[in-house]
Amino acid sequence: MKPSPTHRASFSIGNEAAAKRVVDVLTEVFFDGDAAVAAFERPDGQWDVTLHFAEAPDQALLREVVGSSAGSEIADKLAFDTIEAKDWVKASLEDLVPVPAGRFVVHGSHDRDRVAQNKLAIEIEAALAFGTGHHGTTRGCLLLLDHILKSARPRRVLDLGTGTGVLAIAAAKALHRAVLASDIDPPSARVAAENARLNEVGNHVRVIRATGFAAPDFAGCGPFDLVLANILANPLRQLANPMTRNLAPGARVILSGLLTHQAPAVIAAYRARGLVPLRHLRIDGWSSLLLRKAG
Repeated sequence: MKPSPTHRASFSIGNEAAAKRVVDVLTEVFFDGDAAVAAFERPDGQWDVTLHFAEAPDQALLREVVGSSAGSEIADKLAFDTIEAKDWVKASLEDLVPVPAGRFVVHGSHDRDRVAQNKLAIEIEAALAFGTGHHGTTRGCLLLLDHILKSARPRRVLDLGTGTGVLAIAAAKALHRAVLASDIDPPSARVAAENARLNEVGNHVRVIRATGFAAPDFAGCGPFDLVLANILANPLRQLANPMTRNLAPGARVILSGLLTHQAPAVIAAYRARGLVPLRHLRIDGWSSLLLRKAG
């Protein structure tokens, strides 16, 4: 059966910094697997940015998003077309090289043989670079997790807003212990569970569909010694109270998904609940935070 065509939107932009800025905005908007976002440098120094969609995108919305981060001139040059489904996965993923983050390396199946044996390999085939480890927030979380594991071995671990499951998989591979992973989006929960099986930690990672901390699974598995939450700034602030209630004394929390200028407000929300900031990583304009609950 011939694959269904997929929808593509593309534009060019002047330099690497501008390309990274607009890609960060696009990956924040299209974070649930609806689009694959990729940016590559051309020989003339310009950058080509391409998005692939399974369904026809809202062109007006996309122009508005690009215009807000790259200017109306770039938005007006957005081109839309369709290509074969088999090509967009290749175009989106095969040029993504393995990403090291401390003891972890996130890679696609095409780079399986390039990962050193002394590293913990996490194989992620996602439609979106945000969930493959190439986004600064994912790498920041992995680096902070690696930092924690140098001196502690948390027993009860939660990956809140798991997405592709990369953080839950990393914790399970390093600790060889049960990890609870949750996501508000049912397709993301399914993808995370499949990725856990692919990485041979399906017996350690339990994925549930849940909004916030409302599901009874949290009370049954907590209180948590470590929570990883790579979401967005506003939800992180809103979750400060319920998250604190589900933390064990001395628990560590890794927060990410926030732009660097949003970090002070998130830190303040958690400091008001008794969490002390320990580390602040800044990668490509994004912040990842490590905090510790008193006790």
